[in-house]
Amino acid sequence: MHHREQADPGQDTGAQADRSVDSDSTDQVTGRHRAAAPRRLRRTRALLSSGPVRVGSVAAVACCLGAVVFADSRAATTPTDPAPTNLIAERAASAERQPASRATERAPAPTTPPPTPSATPTATPTTRPTVARTKVAKVKKKPTRPVPVAGLTQAQMDNAHTIVQVGLKMDIPRRGLVVAIATAMQESNLYNLASGVLPESLDYPNQGVGYDHDSVGLFQQRPSSGWGTVADLMRPAYAAEQFYAALLQIPGWQDMSITGAAQAVQISAFPDAYAQHEDRATTVVGALV
Repeated sequence: MHHREQADPGQDTGAQADRSVDSDSTDQVTGRHRAAAPRRLRRTRALLSSGPVRVGSVAAVACCLGAVVFADSRAATTPTDPAPTNLIAERAASAERQPASRATERAPAPTTPPPTPSATPTATPTTRPTVARTKVAKVKKKPTRPVPVAGLTQAQMDNAHTIVQVGLKMDIPRRGLVVAIATAMQESNLYNLASGVLPESLDYPNQGVGYDHDSVGLFQQRPSSGWGTVADLMRPAYAAEQFYAALLQIPGWQDMSITGAAQAVQISAFPDAYAQHEDRATTVVGALV
């Protein structure tokens, strides 16, 4: 008994497809104006007409449709801005409905723009006012030379001034100052004299030369008698100091006459000669004290 093999459905489908292709190809060949399709094209058509390819094509199309639908839904949910033309139209309509709140004529624009404030204001430093200080130079006052009185020269008046100043420093009373000036008037005529007998005295500043032994200076004091050295006695201040020191050693000299007090110090050979100078001496002391 012969068994009949059952044909595979897939094989039948493929065979049918082949037959359809063949029939199509036959039709194309037998057509009047159509040329026969190439063999590669016939195979591609056969592959596309097969079942698995058709299923894949359907799935691809479905995916594309799903993507399109998703994109449309996103576009629908995303808000979009209204058209600018609609916004301008609405503002224009609103402006026509509301009355104007400012004048129709605009103020002219300022010709000069206002200053723009700086971003970082600079602080103005506070400075203390400078005061110009004038340096006052100290002017040394020149010693004023005494004006000569009682017929004296300037050199004589300067020597009299030295005698009085030394007496004031030693706190000698006014009468003692008159005794000293009268004595210097008699002894040297108020000049600082050197001695022609003592050549050493000529080496020092002097205002003339005398010849009374070794007597020198304003009071003609003798170095040999212990009054001092030649150099010291030729200085008027030192000579006056030595005279006052000797006068203070005379007891009661203030009660004596000008001539008596001068003679007590000098021990002169002409004791009455000092009296003639008392008035002039008083005038000179009055001008210097």
